[in-house]
Amino acid sequence: MAAVAIRVIIGVALAYLAAMALLYAFQARFLYPAPQDRHDPAAGFTAVTLNTADGLALNAHYRAPEADQPTVVFFHGNGGSLAAATEETALLTTQGYGALLVSYRGYGGNPGEPSEEGFYTDGRAAMAFLQSQGVTPARTIIMGNSIGSGTATQMATEFEAGALILVAPFLSLPEVVSDALPIFPVSALLKDRYDNAAKVPKLSMPVLVQHGTADRVVPFDHGRALAKAGPTATFQSFEGVGHDLSFNTQAQVAQSEWLVEQGL
Repeated sequence: MAAVAIRVIIGVALAYLAAMALLYAFQARFLYPAPQDRHDPAAGFTAVTLNTADGLALNAHYRAPEADQPTVVFFHGNGGSLAAATEETALLTTQGYGALLVSYRGYGGNPGEPSEEGFYTDGRAAMAFLQSQGVTPARTIIMGNSIGSGTATQMATEFEAGALILVAPFLSLPEVVSDALPIFPVSALLKDRYDNAAKVPKLSMPVLVQHGTADRVVPFDHGRALAKAGPTATFQSFEGVGHDLSFNTQAQVAQSEWLVEQGL
């Protein structure tokens, strides 16, 4: 019996180590299930190219602001697309806000491989594009959904934007993956961090954090804790709404009303 027990323990240990090795080796595929469909711009948008510092040409969709309205630069989630981003920013664009919808490296037929540092490089290219169009950081609203909250928050540490909006954000990538896979030493395995919790407390611009109470991808407590950590942050909760919060009309109306309160 002892020999059988030992073999079982060894088998379980080997299976665990094999699973951990697979998670480490293929983490990029799990974290970035990048859709490859390339979408035409919606009415009112034009296709533009974002040229990154490391030589990539990325497809993006741009809509110039009306009159003296600010412009939203939108960073979508890890399964997102430009078509979805059009819907996620629909209310603001109908109100005359400009919008730059960013498609990351490795997404939507773009060259390159997704990664945290790569996404930050893509974000800088987006900010540079807006400045080339005469849109200053002060007239830019940086917005990120889910994993896009990581790029949005990083951009807010580098550019003094008018405001930052985070929809269904996490404290950090290791923390949210640990919630989903508590039996693995996720912090030691993950290469990408997106440490929003370390960055938001340092921001001086107005910050809006929105989270649905029924979010099964990024727990509600992440958004609430992130807002508490930000000295200029406002938290909005949405009862019974899941991880698709960015498409929710109530959430989009709340974003618009909050921006008006900030004078944007």
